[in-house]
Amino acid sequence: MPTETVQLLLVAAAFGYLMGSVPYGLLLTKAAGLGDIRAIGSGNIGATNVLRTGNKGLAAATLLLDGLKGTAAVLVAQRWGAEAGLAAGAAAFFGHLFPVWLKFAGGKGVATFIGLLLALAWPAALAFAVLWLATAKATKYSSLSALVASAATPIVLALLGDRSEALVFAFLAALLWWKHRANIARLRAGTEGRIGAKA
Repeated sequence: MPTETVQLLLVAAAFGYLMGSVPYGLLLTKAAGLGDIRAIGSGNIGATNVLRTGNKGLAAATLLLDGLKGTAAVLVAQRWGAEAGLAAGAAAFFGHLFPVWLKFAGGKGVATFIGLLLALAWPAALAFAVLWLATAKATKYSSLSALVASAATPIVLALLGDRSEALVFAFLAALLWWKHRANIARLRAGTEGRIGAKA
C-alpha cells in the first residue's frame, strides 16, 4: 500500500476516533444539571443509562447524537475515498467504546454501530433494526436484541456483497459483545433487566 494511502487512512482514523470519543450522554446530563451519569445505574454513558435519570428527552438526544457521530465520521472521511470512510467509521466506534477523555471507559456502542451502518450500508442498518425489534418483542431484553442484531450484521453485509464491510463489522460486533459481557453474564443467570421493568 502506498505511503500516501497509509497516511490518509491514519488521518481518517484519527478524525473518526475524535468524533466517536465525544461523550454526549455525559455532556448532556451535566449540562442539564443531573450530575455525572457515571455515578448512577450501570455507570455507562449511553442512552440506556441516561434514561435512568428519568429524562426521556435527554436519553433520545444521547441516542441520536451517539449514532450521528458515527454517521458523520464516515460521510466526511468518504470524501477521501471509501477506505478512508470505513477506517474513520471503525475508529469512531472504537472512540466511543474507549474515549481518551474518560480514561478509555466509554459506552457499549449500539447507537454508534447503527450510525455507521446508516452511512455505509443502509439496508444492513434496516436489517439490524428489524432484528432488534423482533428480538425485543419476543424476549423484552434490550441487551440480547443488540447482541443478536450485531452478530447478524456481518452476515447481512456479506450477503449484500460488502466483504470489506463484513470483515470490519465482524470485528466491531466482537467488541460490542465484549462490552456487553456483564449483560451476557446476567442473561445467563436470568437476572438481566427487561425492557419496561422498574429498576
